Amino acid sequence: MTTAWNRWGADDELGALNLIDAEHVRRAAGLVRTGEVVSLAQTISPGMLVPAHRPGVMHFMNRDGGDYAAGARRTGGFQFAEDTVVMPLHVGTHLDALCHCWYDDELYNGHPGNLVRSQGAARLGVEKISPIVSRGVLLDFVVDGEGLPDGTEITPAMIDLALTRAGIELEKGDAVLLRTGWLERQTDTADFNREPGLNVAAARLLAEADVALVGADNFAIEAMPFPEDTIFPVHQLLIRDFGVPLLEGLVLRKLADAGATAFLFVAAPLPIEGGTGSPLVPVAVL
Repeated sequence: MTTAWNRWGADDELGALNLIDAEHVRRAAGLVRTGEVVSLAQTISPGMLVPAHRPGVMHFMNRDGGDYAAGARRTGGFQFAEDTVVMPLHVGTHLDALCHCWYDDELYNGHPGNLVRSQGAARLGVEKISPIVSRGVLLDFVVDGEGLPDGTEITPAMIDLALTRAGIELEKGDAVLLRTGWLERQTDTADFNREPGLNVAAARLLAEADVALVGADNFAIEAMPFPEDTIFPVHQLLIRDFGVPLLEGLVLRKLADAGATAFLFVAAPLPIEGGTGSPLVPVAVL
């Protein structure tokens, strides 16, 4: 299979998430045993890790306790606080929409690239992605406390080994989460140009296994630096060719420490009209 274009019709804007049907959701719900809910999201703050080419998070208080200390009215004794956050959509734990990247002037499913303009994306915006409820699968590449070195390519053989260690097989509609250990070893700074992640062959394996979503505990999903004469080849293949949205910046250590391999996975991006991505809080229910 070269691409998933026209698999769900010429006008499709949902991509591989079409693979999650009601029966898959029911089976995923049946995985819940203890009811423990594990957040897989980073905390959003002005001090969070952000790639150098993106602005950081800005958090402003519109009304706070200082206003009352300065004499603001307290009608009926009522007091309140409000604030505003300004942030890029592709920092922290976030979802890449299907309009996020493309090549040869064509987005996923052949939608024209010029539909992504200064007002946002006319097709494939993040608002087209409905809440995701599926079976989550954790592929843990941290072995004996050692994560993958920067630049390591996750190959098909490594995916097969991780599945064997987990004692599971991939199913249509799965949300596959990759723990590389990259985020766990970052401190106040991070080199976003050196990360372990999928190579193209491994990405194709996942796409052809009919997974609905791929996520990782790094910011590229794929290995960086890229192979010679390529740029974001895994993004191109998964997003543009197969319509698989990517979930980046996941926090996966607690999930791994719980021994989770297959679990109920829930995530809902903000329905930002024309948005190329969205911050979100994915959760695993054990």
